Amino acid sequence: MLAVHFGAGNIGRGFIGQLLYQAGYEVVFVDVNTALVDELNQRKAYRVQLAAAGKPESVVENVSALQGADVEAVAQAIANADLVTTAVGPHILPHIASAIAAGISKRLATSERPLNVIACENMIGGSAALREHVYGFLPEADRALAAAKIGFPNAAVDRIVPLQQHDDKLLVMVEPFFEWAVDQSQVVGEKPQVAGLTYVDDLAPYIERKLFTVNTGHAVIAYLGYQMGYATIDAAIQNAEIAKATRGALGETSALLVIKHGFDEQEHQRYVEKILERFTNPMLSDEVTRVGRSPIRKLSAQDRLVGPALQCTRHGITPDYLGLAIAAALEFDYPEDAEAVRIQSDKNEFGWEQALHNCTGIPAGHSLEEVVRKQARLLQEWTSTHLRRGE
Repeated sequence: MLAVHFGAGNIGRGFIGQLLYQAGYEVVFVDVNTALVDELNQRKAYRVQLAAAGKPESVVENVSALQGADVEAVAQAIANADLVTTAVGPHILPHIASAIAAGISKRLATSERPLNVIACENMIGGSAALREHVYGFLPEADRALAAAKIGFPNAAVDRIVPLQQHDDKLLVMVEPFFEWAVDQSQVVGEKPQVAGLTYVDDLAPYIERKLFTVNTGHAVIAYLGYQMGYATIDAAIQNAEIAKATRGALGETSALLVIKHGFDEQEHQRYVEKILERFTNPMLSDEVTRVGRSPIRKLSAQDRLVGPALQCTRHGITPDYLGLAIAAALEFDYPEDAEAVRIQSDKNEFGWEQALHNCTGIPAGHSLEEVVRKQARLLQEWTSTHLRRGE
């Protein structure tokens, strides 16, 4: 079996590539990093290390790589593939679409076999978005054939990869926990059998559970940690007040998720505890400025803080701790982040309230506006006390 995977970075090698290899696939990576491509082709293998006691390792073999610019070679690989996956980042999907389209056209001309293309990205509807980009490059005749033969099932993925510093260019460290869920209703033909991949009838609950737990919790720690002078996530979560606020925010999102999606309360609480344990792992240390980057995107009405907070208000849940994190995100003034600089500029020019509306989409007069305003005052008192104590 042959799998073509776009993106030979840490997630590509340490998560998707590893699972595909363990499922018996020969994995061909596609990447624009020439040094990485050459190294993979020379060694045909790499090591994956777990961020756990003893740092246990496994070896991924039977791999090779193609230069992304070599569209003909990439297209031929797709024409022969049994599965295509991506882990390139949402903003890169448009740039790989033409090569995927070329491969699909070549395949449709020579084979009746169905093919599934799964975008394993940190976004909602990643495969559907990739499909739209790909269809923009397909001839009209191929679009009709592709609709029947080529599946783009959406996926939800979750695995933390810490900052990497290795002498070995291909060694990648990942956390033990991972989750990969795929919408089985969108699969064409037989479902690819990959241990660790879970097929579900409705992906939305899994996407929101991850977004409103992992991403929400990460954001709460990052923005509060930044305000209190911590450099890393694992250091910030050791602060009792930050830990309390993180648990509080996840308590609010948990109540929402149980109401909205019918999750079992005890099972979901075990999931929350596992997520909190991941945040405290010193081997997964990440900088609060990196986790907090792009605050305007992360404050949007559909994202990890404002999204669940607005939904909480509709279900009778007061999002105090989410409001605290929103207030902290508005104070994220990291000078090397363009969005952070823009928020501070908007606050100075238009005032705090207008900046809140502009960044979050929270309507003027909405109950969440008052929650955030109240929490902003508490945040100011909290950080002032913290700094006076020299904590």
